Amino acid sequence: MVIRTWRGWTRPEDAEAYESYLLRTGFPGYTGTPGNHGVYFTRRQVGDRVEFFLISLWESWEAIKAFAGEDPSRAVFYLEDDRYLVDKELTVEHYEVFASA
Repeated sequence: MVIRTWRGWTRPEDAEAYESYLLRTGFPGYTGTPGNHGVYFTRRQVGDRVEFFLISLWESWEAIKAFAGEDPSRAVFYLEDDRYLVDKELTVEHYEVFASA
């Protein structure tokens, strides 16, 4: 299994709208991809911004490529992300799981 993580930041006043937007776009995009084994969409207030931290679980690199394209290190964005995000990671992090409970 491979874990994929990404971060993006909104203004506090845009956080709820971005959360709803993610649930309409990103959540089905992740969970609708064969080989996805779950997602965690999290958020927290950090100073004058709200940080969104997305964690997804994948059965293989092939499954990640089916979601993200040929370069799995690039973040996946949706049409209106820039409307909400004041900052975003353009790349993602991957971690291979070697033990879990």
